[in-house]
Amino acid sequence: MNVLEAIRARQSIRAYEPRPVEPEKLTAVLSAANRAASAGNLQAYRIAVVRDEGRKQALVTAAAGQKFLATAPVVLVFAVDPARSGQKFGPRGEQVYCLQDACAAVCNAMLAAVELGLGTCWVDAVDEKGAGQAAGLPAGLRAAVILPIGYPAETPARTTRRELFELVLEPDSRSA
Repeated sequence: MNVLEAIRARQSIRAYEPRPVEPEKLTAVLSAANRAASAGNLQAYRIAVVRDEGRKQALVTAAAGQKFLATAPVVLVFAVDPARSGQKFGPRGEQVYCLQDACAAVCNAMLAAVELGLGTCWVDAVDEKGAGQAAGLPAGLRAAVILPIGYPAETPARTTRRELFELVLEPDSRSA
């Protein structure tokens, strides 16, 4: 599968088989996240790997009760590190760049998971503090995205996307 095929194949999976994710596949997903684009190459995020059932249940609570999270064998919590980005970029780094870094890493992780036959679902950490505690995040880090990973136990219907003409803007260069 190439990257364009992985992009087309990716969809949100909310039901997972009970079998574990092999360590080498998890490492491949984490390595893909690590290769994501990053402002100033600071990689101003951390990734917590959660397998403990109690912690997964706490993540369900922090994610507005999305119970499917706890059915995944592994849940990654992507946390932003505002101070790391802020040291170089100031307030913009603290507020924007660290979040962009984490989101780019999430996208890479999701595409790697598809390549490896795994499913994921992007979930916002609605309660940052609760998600951070559940993931055991150190002080100063903020939970941003929760990403359950496992073997899909469903094949959901494909969702529609906006047509490119609705999405893409091409300003006329002559009027610039």
